[in-house]
Amino acid sequence: MESQLARIQQSLNARYSLWVREALDELHHNFTITDPTISGHPIVFASPGFLKMSGFSREQVVGNNGRIFQGPKTNRKTVMEIREAIREERAVRVRLLNYRKDGTPFWMLFQMSPVFSKEDGGVVHFIGVQVPIRRNKKLTDDGADAACNEIAFGSCRREVCSDSLVELTRVLALDTDTNCKGVKIEESCEASELEKQRAATAINKILSVLTRYSESTGRMVCGKRCSLPAAGLINSSLNISLGRIKQSFVLIDPHLPNMPVVYASDAFLKLTGYDRHEVLGRDWNFLNGVDTDSSILLQIQESIQVEQPCTVCILNYRKDKSTFWNLLHMSPVRNATGKIACFVGVQMEEKCKSQDRRGLSPEIRQLGAVGAVKVAVRSLSIGASCSSSSDGFNNL
Repeated sequence: MESQLARIQQSLNARYSLWVREALDELHHNFTITDPTISGHPIVFASPGFLKMSGFSREQVVGNNGRIFQGPKTNRKTVMEIREAIREERAVRVRLLNYRKDGTPFWMLFQMSPVFSKEDGGVVHFIGVQVPIRRNKKLTDDGADAACNEIAFGSCRREVCSDSLVELTRVLALDTDTNCKGVKIEESCEASELEKQRAATAINKILSVLTRYSESTGRMVCGKRCSLPAAGLINSSLNISLGRIKQSFVLIDPHLPNMPVVYASDAFLKLTGYDRHEVLGRDWNFLNGVDTDSSILLQIQESIQVEQPCTVCILNYRKDKSTFWNLLHMSPVRNATGKIACFVGVQMEEKCKSQDRRGLSPEIRQLGAVGAVKVAVRSLSIGASCSSSSDGFNNL
């Protein structure tokens, strides 16, 4: 199974020529490239200009996400605007207060743009360009601690990380001039037209490099969606939300022939020994083998047909052909309109049935995973625009 570090390395290597990093390093712009298909939506490339501007080393940046640059005075509403753009897989340009490694804040014009696959229309990367803004006004502390106390900082960070649409609504209603109790931010400076042009130019140049170096691999990319997303393709934001769920599970799409797997968690890959690319697109029952009880398979199929949950103990096979008893819970997942979006299958090895350190039983842990998946799917479908296509993942 691929490690997180290996997936980050392969994020660029698998889609572009091996020379793409050298070409990106030659660009003088401040930018990062992130991969929404990897758990945590990590940074997979940071330009020398960005590293110099932020004071971080490449090792400190790659593998993390943009939250490491946020601090107590980062505007939560602006962060939510960026997250909304990720959910909608579109470009966005905002003013953002970020922090260097030494803790000093600075205003920047942040412009983000998705990179689409020409093969299936899915988002493979996001480019984030940062242009420092010449400030006209200074941050003031309003008599509080210069760096804001740790409690206030932790509160802000938790709210930034929240996925709840209820939280989003609450944050958008907050006074945007105040980010933490006792810490006030004066009105930020406006980006000049020259700075906006620099950001747009940088995006175009980076896209040009990625497009050119994707041609040699045959996995071409583009800056605009060239085709409709392929059937069963999961939205970037849903991918990110699902990546935070630690249990072993897969999602299958009942609207497609043979009900293929369209998402597999990291814990599932660890349990079964497969790499992600070996799982996605395969039939939902690919873990079965010669000694798997066909009557249990029939029970699972019947529960899918009647759109009801079921729990079974079934003999499954890992990639190396070793067997394990799988306590499997299958459950339908409905979107915001009440229609079936997918089925989730949560796996637990029979020998791991004891209570965890929090005292939770296996059944409670499985139901917790199902609940987390349902929240992620429904939350995303609430905000998604209406479509006349199927009720599957393309509407999410």
